[in-house]
Amino acid sequence: MSQLDVSADHPAQRPIIAIFGPTGIGKTAIAVALARLLRANGEDPVAVSADALQVYIGLETLTGVASPAERAVLEHRMLSFLPLDATFSVGEYAKLAHAEIDALLASGRRPIVVGGTGLYLRAALADLELRPAPREGARERWTAQLQELGPQALHAELVRRAPWAAEEIDPSNARRTIRALEALEAGELEPPEAPSQLWSSELRHPTMLAGVTMEREALYARIDARVEEIVAAGAAEEVRCAQAAGISETARKALGFEQLLTGDVETMKRRTRNYARRQLSWMRKLAGVQSIDVTDREPAAIAEEILDSAGA
Repeated sequence: MSQLDVSADHPAQRPIIAIFGPTGIGKTAIAVALARLLRANGEDPVAVSADALQVYIGLETLTGVASPAERAVLEHRMLSFLPLDATFSVGEYAKLAHAEIDALLASGRRPIVVGGTGLYLRAALADLELRPAPREGARERWTAQLQELGPQALHAELVRRAPWAAEEIDPSNARRTIRALEALEAGELEPPEAPSQLWSSELRHPTMLAGVTMEREALYARIDARVEEIVAAGAAEEVRCAQAAGISETARKALGFEQLLTGDVETMKRRTRNYARRQLSWMRKLAGVQSIDVTDREPAAIAEEILDSAGA
């Protein structure tokens, strides 16, 4: 089923609306504005988060979870439901997201899938053949080899087995090298020329996919301001509490976690800008995405354009 096709199985189904874009661009505000429009049309919208780290209880400030005021206007699902010491995979997310979306559609409610984790967005909207998580003990085994042989030897092993992946990793970055080797063992690393269902137009339900963009310097300024805001809101204390309580390797991947542990806000800003570039690169590959430039525009006007494009 392609982006806006309505099949015989869903003859009257309004399309799901999905909003994807880089961090700091204002996706939640757009979704809230869209909810107001939909509610004025007699609909009952619900947001389904497609964010890999907003699932954790205790990282709400750092990960930018929708505020209580925003959630009062638009109900959000798939937020803050996992303890910090839990591991979580995209396969587990997909099962939960599919169940949420299908239940909402069955009850006549309109799902708004919103988030900035590209893989999770695709997992929410499509039936992906997700490979299993790395075998139990893989990280411990590679960590033991790191201690015995050093990071350069591990990176050399990655070069031997997956040179396309090794090119993206500094040989001294042991953590990224170990993650890549784990992913390789689980079958999650493929050569860049390999066909991937990640970019297929086949989706589970009719969907209008809006990819929001912004003039690059304006986006970077918003990102820097957002980092300052979340630090002022107590993100550093949130991170220290999470570290003290015990946090899983999955949860500590939250953008800025490591930098706030050491108080390095400038590096956090830089890495957030780099992450935004990767999100924009991912967005350009998405089949059927409608790009919407939101530079100097209000959320209400953006929401109106999205709703017009959805055609329902």
